Amino acid sequence: MKKYDYLIVGSGLFGAVFAHQVGLKGKKCLVIDKRSQAGGNVYCEKMEGINVHTYGAHIFHTSDREVWDYVSNLVEFNRYTNSPVANYKGELYNLPFNMNTFYQLWKVKTPQEAKSRIEQEVAEYATIKPSNLEEQALKLVGRDIYIKLIKGYTEKQWGRKATELPPFIIKRIPLRFTFDNNYFNDPYQGIPVGGYNMLIDKLLKKAEVQLNINFFDDRQIFSSIANKVVYTGMIDEYFDYCFGKLEYRSLEFKNEVLHTANYQGNAVVNYTDFETPYTRIIEHKHFEFGTQEKTVITREYPQTWDESREAYYPVNDDTNNQLFEKYRQKAMIQTNVIFGGRLANYAYFDMDQTIRNALEASNR
Repeated sequence: MKKYDYLIVGSGLFGAVFAHQVGLKGKKCLVIDKRSQAGGNVYCEKMEGINVHTYGAHIFHTSDREVWDYVSNLVEFNRYTNSPVANYKGELYNLPFNMNTFYQLWKVKTPQEAKSRIEQEVAEYATIKPSNLEEQALKLVGRDIYIKLIKGYTEKQWGRKATELPPFIIKRIPLRFTFDNNYFNDPYQGIPVGGYNMLIDKLLKKAEVQLNINFFDDRQIFSSIANKVVYTGMIDEYFDYCFGKLEYRSLEFKNEVLHTANYQGNAVVNYTDFETPYTRIIEHKHFEFGTQEKTVITREYPQTWDESREAYYPVNDDTNNQLFEKYRQKAMIQTNVIFGGRLANYAYFDMDQTIRNALEASNR
C-alpha cells in the first residue's frame, strides 16, 4: 500500500483545488512545489502592508456561478472592478474600447457618431484579406485605435513586429458603445480580501505540502509513493523534451516602493507605445482599496523565454500547437498521471477555467 493517494506536482490553482476536492473525499495528498512558497502564480508577497501580486496582476472574474460559489464560500471577495487605463506617449485612454475611449480619441459624444467614425476608419481596409496581425487589426478597428492602443503593446508583448505575427491572435476586437470601463463582461469579479494566499491556504488545508522540492530531481521515487501523480508543470519537460521544446513568452517584474500614498490612481496602467520598454505598471494597493502611507508599483517587461525564466504565455502558433499535440497524445496514454493546468495543457487559462478544470478532473 502506497503512502499517498495522490502526489500533486505544483501548488498553483489546479493542484490546490484538486488537493482540496480529493481531501474532502478522504484521500491523502502530498503537494510538492519547486518554489519556496505555495500558490503558483497567484502567490502574494506582503510589502509595506500591501499584498503584492508577485507573478503579475491576478483579477478573478467569471461567468461560472458554480466556480464563483466555490471560491467565495472559501474566502470573502471584495468588489474590485478591473478598469485599466492606456498611456500612449502621455495621452490617457480608457480600456476596454468604449465610448470614453472614442471621445478621448475623436471627441465623438454619441454611439452613432462613434460607429460612423469607426466605419470611416476601416473603410480603406475593407477589401484586404489579412495575412498578419497588423492587417487584421486595421481591418477591424482602423488606424487610430491600432496605432495608439494595439501596435506597440502587442509588439512588446510578443517580441515581434505586428507584421510578423499571425492574424489569428486578434480574432475580434470588442467595441462597446456605452460609457463602461469595466474590462470584463463577467457578472462575478473581485479580489480575495487579504490576498490570494488566503484562498490557497484554505485549499491546501488538508494536504501535506513540501516546498523547495523539484519533482525532476528524483521523479522515480516521487512517482512511487503515490497511487497517482497529478502533474501541473510543463508537459514537454515531463516527457524529457522528446519531441522538442515548446515556446513561451516570459516576464520580468521590477518592484519599487514609493513614499507616496497614490502613484497612478489606478491598479493597472498599460503603456501602449513601443518606446516604453515595459507593457504596464501595476499599483497593487488599489486591488484592495488600500490606504497605506506608501505604495508599491511593479513594471512588467516582456522577455524571451528560456529555461532560466518562468513560462507565462504559450506561443500558440501552428508549429507549437502541432508539437503540443504530439505531447498531448503521449499524455493520454499515461495510466497513472493526470495532467492539469495551463503549462500541462499549453494554454493560457483564466483562473476560473483552471478551477473548473480541476473540479472536473477531481470528480473523474
